[in-house]
Amino acid sequence: MRTEPKLTRLDRVFARLDREPERPAHIDVPKMSRHRIVLFAATLAFYGAIVWAVIITSWLVRLDWQVMFFRPYQQWSEIHWFVDYYVVLGQRGPTAVMVAAWLGWRSWRQHTLRPLLALGVSLLLLNITVGAAKYGMGRLGPHYATVIGSNEMWRGGDIFPSGHTANGVVTWGILAYLASTPRARRWLSAVSAVTSLGVGMATVYLGTHWLSDVLLGWVAGLLILLALPWFEPLIARSETRIFDLRDRWRARRSGTAAATAPVSAPPVVVTPLPPDRDDVAARSPRAPVYLAPGPHTARSERTPITPAGSRRPPHTERHPRGSASSSARP
Repeated sequence: MRTEPKLTRLDRVFARLDREPERPAHIDVPKMSRHRIVLFAATLAFYGAIVWAVIITSWLVRLDWQVMFFRPYQQWSEIHWFVDYYVVLGQRGPTAVMVAAWLGWRSWRQHTLRPLLALGVSLLLLNITVGAAKYGMGRLGPHYATVIGSNEMWRGGDIFPSGHTANGVVTWGILAYLASTPRARRWLSAVSAVTSLGVGMATVYLGTHWLSDVLLGWVAGLLILLALPWFEPLIARSETRIFDLRDRWRARRSGTAAATAPVSAPPVVVTPLPPDRDDVAARSPRAPVYLAPGPHTARSERTPITPAGSRRPPHTERHPRGSASSSARP
């Protein structure tokens, strides 16, 4: 009795992936619509409002100090070990490697560089905008605060806005931005929002960031995701240029390989010579110069000629048979 092999869950997953089309045509590139522009402008205004509230030392700064004096890491010390591991989801190095590995597999699967290029553009924007804001405002963190109740601005710090929070929003949000279906986009948006929210709260719990730092980090990451459609033409041009360079390199490599291939010499035709010729002339592939020009026949093709007369050399001592001298024998 013949039985079929039982497929495991991993086998079914790979079988499903093998049926996926290459370079899916239904993936639409987001465009900067009017709704998206309005949302970007509102988020940018909220960004400026948070910065202004911290500069004027408003109620938001007082809330920062209250949370700092509450010391959540002492109130709930039993979850400290978990928060130490969870906050890694907002660190730029580990998260960039994980997301780049997944998007690299998608790029290879769909034969397009757009996922990796979109990730690179988003991380570049994150480093430029968040880094400039950090060093431009120079706010000190809770562990290095000098005056109680102050905003600690322009004192050489680099925590405003929160880099962990902004990186969590951008790194995990790019998966939702690049989703191929609306359902996947909704699910990934929810997952990325919860993950980045947890990362921001983890930094407040550990006391490394003010609450206002986390709020500004969320807004800064959201601004980058909303501005990505403006860079889609640049991503498309970069992808085309990279593929053109790859094709040129392949063509140049194949041309170089063809040019360096050894050229086979033409075969040398040796004309057979009669055996009675000189040995030096017989070993030479070219015909001797003393031969008359024209076609020469081989010995096997020549007509045999019978020589006339006896082929024996003459001897003076011998006499023909029947002569008188032949009877006188000793």
